[in-house]
Amino acid sequence: MTKRLFSGMTDPGLLRSTNQDDFYLDPQGRFFIVADGMGGHAGGQEASRLATEAIRECLEAEWALDQPTPKLLHKALLQANRAIINDQVKHPERADMGTTAVVLAFRDGDLNPWCAHVGDSRLYHLHGPKLQQVTEDHTWIARAVREGELTPDQSRTHPWRHVLSQCLGREDLSRIDVQQISVQPGDRLLLCSDGLTEELSDALVTSHLKSIRACANATKALIQSAKQRGGRDNITVIIVALVSERESAIAGEIETGFIEP
Repeated sequence: MTKRLFSGMTDPGLLRSTNQDDFYLDPQGRFFIVADGMGGHAGGQEASRLATEAIRECLEAEWALDQPTPKLLHKALLQANRAIINDQVKHPERADMGTTAVVLAFRDGDLNPWCAHVGDSRLYHLHGPKLQQVTEDHTWIARAVREGELTPDQSRTHPWRHVLSQCLGREDLSRIDVQQISVQPGDRLLLCSDGLTEELSDALVTSHLKSIRACANATKALIQSAKQRGGRDNITVIIVALVSERESAIAGEIETGFIEP
């Protein structure tokens, strides 16, 4: 039998006076959310909070209804987009606020989890020694690399690398990516804001995920490592580990929570 162990943490980093990231861990381990806000201190904080709250409320209210998971996730992100826009109307001083969002959902009846995202907060999948970036950034730079205008090496230091092509909080939102992920016991899934990936290479992220068994310890280690390498942005990390009941007992670890599907 496979268990899901999980842990999440956010940190303002070393240079920001406030934390505009937000995250949510469903106590039952059904779904997980990371959001990275923008638009000034108050705006960014409010946008990520509104998005996380709207997504959570939609998923909790409609989780048991007979509808496909992709449709539910798409609806949740649309509701988050509308919640931010409605707040912009009420508070014109926050008219420029927006947020990214990445959601991972393990729904009854689905053997493998689903992911939905807007923006450049990411989902990674560690299977054996290989770390794969599951989500594709909705940024100008990702498009330029995809179309051959820039190389991956050039993109890492390009001044436009943080320019989003899609985010929540826009009337012209036109892209919500939803996909299913094939997983196996022993795999790990990482949701994070770009405050982590801006500082750490894939190789270093992989090393932490492989070498530190307990999710809570790995989460803390990733954030600390990002801070040691600059910590220029807010950093949010959620780790979900798929382990056998025997492996969980051997590890003797205490996580934020676990469930047995």
